[in-house]
Amino acid sequence: MRLVFAGTPEVAVPALDALIASDRHEVVAVVTRPDAPAGRGRRLVASPVAERAEEAGIEVLKPAKPRDEDFLARLREIAPDCCPVVAYGALLPKAALDIPAHGWVNLHFSLLPAWRGAAPVQHAVLAGDEVTGASTFQIEEGLDSGPVFGVITEEVRPTDTSGDLLTRLALAGAGLLATTMDGIEDGTLQPVPQPGEGITLAPKLEVEDAKVDWTAPALRVDRVVRGCAPAPGAWTLFRGERLKLMSVGLVADRTDLAPGELAVTKKAVYAGTGSHAVELLWVQPQGKKPMRGADWARGVRIGDAERLGD
Repeated sequence: MRLVFAGTPEVAVPALDALIASDRHEVVAVVTRPDAPAGRGRRLVASPVAERAEEAGIEVLKPAKPRDEDFLARLREIAPDCCPVVAYGALLPKAALDIPAHGWVNLHFSLLPAWRGAAPVQHAVLAGDEVTGASTFQIEEGLDSGPVFGVITEEVRPTDTSGDLLTRLALAGAGLLATTMDGIEDGTLQPVPQPGEGITLAPKLEVEDAKVDWTAPALRVDRVVRGCAPAPGAWTLFRGERLKLMSVGLVADRTDLAPGELAVTKKAVYAGTGSHAVELLWVQPQGKKPMRGADWARGVRIGDAERLGD
């Protein structure tokens, strides 16, 4: 099939690579978000998908909005058979959905209908899911509600951050998307409607969602830290300034600390929660580089009555 691939961030690149490498399909163009400012100089930078497509000599389309008539006209000229999608980052209008003969097929990083939305991996970690996965489905006008072509499953490991899990899903999901394109092309794969029960939503995580509640159990604190890593990044307040929490360890045998209360030893720093303590393994003070929790504690000289939080 003639494919137009839609995607933007680094996590979409493995799927693009898998389709470029396919001997059954041709990626004739890529749709991605417009160049965005990045770095200290706020210089405009092309998306990872755009960079990879340009390396491969593939036409790159960067519509400000996918409803723009110039973009729709060019898509009609290209006349793709199917448009595979991975984390494109914009809603597709019906005018675009109707152009390819086999529609638009999304690779979504959850076992649908669980975790429909922008942040499925983060919410799976936050919820303590033991198993998640990826699904390919036919895009329709509803939110991630279209019929499903195929799924893969992936174990959520006890120490996984969202970044760890998403990296594995992106690699495994690339194969799933390529296989889905094969099945659509030869007619052996038909999408199955999603069940009406088991629907959960995974909206984008905002900075305020990543604020640690020290009255919550230690297991919840650990999930927030892992689920919000690398973005938006779990955080708390210390002396009125934000302290980013990059990694914590559960310390089940220490229950003598009140929520947010700090205790420092020569080699570690602990914080109380609503259950048992956690060790602050890696932190990042405001305006500074990441550092070991014990090094941070020694540098700030924590007093006896000091604690984390409001």
